[in-house]
Amino acid sequence: MQLLKPTWRWFGPADPVTLQDIRQTDATGIVTALHHVPHGEVWTVDEINERKQLIAAAGLSWDVVESVTVHESIKTQTGDYIAYIEKYKQTLENLAACNIRIVTYNFMPVLDWVRTNIAYRLPNGAEALYFDPADLALFDIYLLERENAAEDHAPAAVTAAAQRWQQYTAAQQHAIADTILLGIPSEKKLDIPGIKERLQLYASINRDDLRQHLKYFLEQVTPVAEKLNIKLAIHPDDPPFDVLGLPRIVSSYDDIAFILQAVNSPANGICYCTGSLGAGRNNDLPAILKMIGNRVHFVHLRNVQKDENGNFFEADHLNGDVDMYTIVKLLLELQQQQSQPIPFRPDHGHRMLDDLHKQTNPGYTAIGRMKGLAALLGMELGIAGGMANGR
Repeated sequence: MQLLKPTWRWFGPADPVTLQDIRQTDATGIVTALHHVPHGEVWTVDEINERKQLIAAAGLSWDVVESVTVHESIKTQTGDYIAYIEKYKQTLENLAACNIRIVTYNFMPVLDWVRTNIAYRLPNGAEALYFDPADLALFDIYLLERENAAEDHAPAAVTAAAQRWQQYTAAQQHAIADTILLGIPSEKKLDIPGIKERLQLYASINRDDLRQHLKYFLEQVTPVAEKLNIKLAIHPDDPPFDVLGLPRIVSSYDDIAFILQAVNSPANGICYCTGSLGAGRNNDLPAILKMIGNRVHFVHLRNVQKDENGNFFEADHLNGDVDMYTIVKLLLELQQQQSQPIPFRPDHGHRMLDDLHKQTNPGYTAIGRMKGLAALLGMELGIAGGMANGR
């Protein structure tokens, strides 16, 4: 039986988790990007090959790009967005020339993933990433001071934010801001003036506008990807709902169906992330996966635990609201229909054991992810054995 391919996200030579460390985790492939190249600029063949050779020298393979970032001008269709699309196409050409064929990207406006606490203490002493809608409301209303911000938050979150604004110290308030603006490791963090400036670019862009901008982008780049035998994999919004008044358009079954239908090509696919989609209260993850089918090009497996107020934290990979058994079984069924292994990675991980005393990238510790990968591999082998025996 053909199994999924275990991979590991690595942020390049400055990542505290080294390639030698990764060799010890049972991952066989690397997921990375050229984070030092400015957003929107072309990745050259020389730069791609240099990174690829570094990974190969460690006994691993560069299987997935995460991410070739979509420039904000493309999302807003302002400025030199046509030129940035042409640069994106050239980067795809150069990746194909280096035989790298899966490219992840996202279309989240301004911010990437958003959390309000990166050190939420679990009962066992480990730390997890956490999202609290009241703390987001506090940031939006009192620190960012976005006009009419309260209208975009649940009344309970607005009330709690007002109480916390009076209770939190200045250090606590700024810690929340720093966390929300954290972004991707290896990339420059935004500040409040910077985010205000970017928000202005979206002042007249609504959900339908952003959808059409994504559709236009896909219409331009998908034919190139198809010609090059590259699989494009859009990552869902994290979390899967509007943030700071910004529309998020890769958050639900309907959103993903729209994207797949917008450009009906095998090259236009999905990075199926159980953590991002799992944070949506109304998302039926098995139904979404069945709908995507063989256009699942890459998989992130992690779990979340939600409450009735919209808070969630990242639980152990096999414990939480996501039915990981059903998801992995469906993925293995899809895998049997394909000749190439579907790459997956343990997404995020708890900060635990020795990593509690080390400098680590939030969510991307070594031990927590290795624990998650071990659990996922064990579950996969158990399910595969059952399937082979007709169970």
